[in-house]
Amino acid sequence: MSSLLTTKDITLEPIDNRRLASLCGPFDDNIKQIEKRLGVEISYNNTSFKVTGKASQVDGVLQLLKDLYVETQPVKGDFPELEPEQVHLAIQGSSVLEQNRNESWGKEVHIKTKRGVIKPRNPNQSQYLMNVVQHDITFGIGPAGTGKTYLAVACAVEALERQEIRRILLTRPAVEAGEKLGFLPGDLSQKVDPYLRPLYDALFEMLGFEKVEKLIERNVIEVAPLAYMRGRTLNDAFIILDESQNTTVEQMKMFLTRIGFNSKAVITGDITQIDLPRGVRSGLRHTIEVLKDVDDISLNFFTANDVVRHPVVARIVQAYDKFEQEEARLQKEKKEQARIEKLNATGSGESEQ
Repeated sequence: MSSLLTTKDITLEPIDNRRLASLCGPFDDNIKQIEKRLGVEISYNNTSFKVTGKASQVDGVLQLLKDLYVETQPVKGDFPELEPEQVHLAIQGSSVLEQNRNESWGKEVHIKTKRGVIKPRNPNQSQYLMNVVQHDITFGIGPAGTGKTYLAVACAVEALERQEIRRILLTRPAVEAGEKLGFLPGDLSQKVDPYLRPLYDALFEMLGFEKVEKLIERNVIEVAPLAYMRGRTLNDAFIILDESQNTTVEQMKMFLTRIGFNSKAVITGDITQIDLPRGVRSGLRHTIEVLKDVDDISLNFFTANDVVRHPVVARIVQAYDKFEQEEARLQKEKKEQARIEKLNATGSGESEQ
């Protein structure tokens, strides 16, 4: 055992097997959730618990176990079941989670899948991965080719293989990129498939075609159009909303309020490629303004310098940015010139009178 780790124990009182069963949960699910979220090892014999981890974390975990044990006290003779949601909220409110974030801040994160290790290629990608790990809701905003969608899928696959979540849900608004494709044949999944091809490609690369197909059949990987998300609550899931710049304000609000306990959501999009009808406001643009000061939500912005595709893609993005900035400057000058001419015309009319 590493010298950086320490072990402490505690006996929870009063000793009661029914309360112990409630604390641990079926198949020790509550204990496993604490271990995964807080990076410690917990063993127990009756109500004697032993916690192994970093010295800065162990005391906090022991206190967390004490607090949760209090929650199992009988009420009017009935022993309440400690729900996963209660454990999740207790972890969220514990000091240990904040310590974990502070200690790991700035360190490079590697995503491990069965097909290999996926590493960030630049500082922005590294920060993005760190934020996905540390936050329940993460936004990846930037041009095509910056790896925001690919890395989100990698995080989802790793979480599934570690059994931190029970399913992956892929969704995006079904908006055509500047052209009408007409009626699409097939069932719901087949209709949405063309829109989710980048996500599928990443899944196939990390898990293999056959395994992805089996997971889809078992509904472990679920494909759902954004319009069908209303009314659902998504627990124990990793949700990826791709091409979010094409959501409306109402759709984005609806999506963000679907997220349940022990779930993560990654929202990716490029605000320079909005395909919504003229006059319809992008939900992603609106959300950046609304949620910029909300804690526990991470906003990550990529630039052309973060593009990891062919070098010419970065130059294309930079050229478009430069052109759009110049166009905006000319439009501003035109409006200012028109305003001055209007003022001059009004002044001339008054002097003639």
